[in-house]
Amino acid sequence: MWVSDKWKEYELIDCSGGDRLERWGDRILIRPDPQVLWHTPKDAPGWQMADAQYIRSNTGGGKWSQNDLPGKWPVAYGELEFLVSPMNFKHMGLFPEQAVNWDYIIEKIRASSNNVNILNLFAYTGGATLAAAYAGANVCHVDAARGMVARAKENAAASGLGDKPVRWIVDDCGKFVEREIRRGHMYDALIMDPPSYGRGPSGEVWKLEDSIYDFVKLCSGVLAESPLFVLINSYTTGLSPSTLSYIITSVLGGTAESDELGLPVTSSGMCLPCGAACRWSPR
Repeated sequence: MWVSDKWKEYELIDCSGGDRLERWGDRILIRPDPQVLWHTPKDAPGWQMADAQYIRSNTGGGKWSQNDLPGKWPVAYGELEFLVSPMNFKHMGLFPEQAVNWDYIIEKIRASSNNVNILNLFAYTGGATLAAAYAGANVCHVDAARGMVARAKENAAASGLGDKPVRWIVDDCGKFVEREIRRGHMYDALIMDPPSYGRGPSGEVWKLEDSIYDFVKLCSGVLAESPLFVLINSYTTGLSPSTLSYIITSVLGGTAESDELGLPVTSSGMCLPCGAACRWSPR
């Protein structure tokens, strides 16, 4: 498991009975997590004194209760700073388990002697974009949600990266890649965090298990002749880390390593699994 264990301003304090107890900066929150199938004693004091909790509805969705939180507040990871806030569907605008991938991105870029151009697809609020820009890469950040791209820009500014060479694109990722292929634009590295389920601009259904192979094949058309790396994330339960490796090596050759992403749990010493990632290189 690749564990994001270098956080100072985020902490997974405990998890039990389908919920996480977390510290985001100086705020304590309770959020549901379907991976937490065990029922251990909720002895950590935060369970009784959380600042807010996301309560699921029996009819789907849910809402934040006791929400006296500020609209946004900063949470830093090293030199990177993110603005987090309680959002719909329990999200906070940041996936802290991805920090171990940010470290990987920074290391790969800094080890390269070339000027690195990176395409970040389904880029959300820009964690990987900020890591790449911080390491010195040129980044093309693409997401279909205008609000998420706006938040990513805010995060870049908060991190002192507002003047770095980042293209902020609001677009359907598949359509954008198709246009980049026609334009002949190439990238040295590719990062993608595709959703488990969604709909395209014309109403077409995206289901990750059915679409990921064809999408990786499409994206191979924008990779430079000597690419640096490809990083794929998955939060789809039925898609194993090994499957990600088989998909990408069947398209690109080279070598790939895949594993679960995890967060250390302070109260128990365990690591909570939080999705999977695959890292590919040409050799």
